Amino acid sequence: MSNEYNNILVAIDLSEESRKVLQRAKEIAARNQQAKVSVVHTLEPLGFAYGGDIPMDLTSIQDQLDEHARKRLKELLEGMDIAEENQHILVGMPDSETHRLAREQDVDLIVVGSHGRHGLQLLLGSVSSGVLHGAPCDVLAVRVGN
Repeated sequence: MSNEYNNILVAIDLSEESRKVLQRAKEIAARNQQAKVSVVHTLEPLGFAYGGDIPMDLTSIQDQLDEHARKRLKELLEGMDIAEENQHILVGMPDSETHRLAREQDVDLIVVGSHGRHGLQLLLGSVSSGVLHGAPCDVLAVRVGN
């Protein structure tokens, strides 16, 4: 069997549903002769979330969010056998950071979670839809939620 995928990037939001997305990626990796699996979670800078209108230093809050994300990622990946160097917490816009990392890492499949609603934007959600559009490789949307 030839390897269809050699390098899989899983973009997660750190919710409990992320486990299902991670498990699907691991299954695909196993079917592709243990393809490399990397995980990314992207934190949006607080300045983006608040439009930059808050006249205060948000560095300590951003650092706390980063620390919490790293702790949660570690919990989600426990027992998943994903090397620490393949675990990424980035700051920026989730879709563009996922695309950038996929290009840098020569990824051939991005796996994201999606909710089963109607219409492309609702089907995938705004982040998943953003990852799909402009991705440098195949994208698999794993259905999560209801």
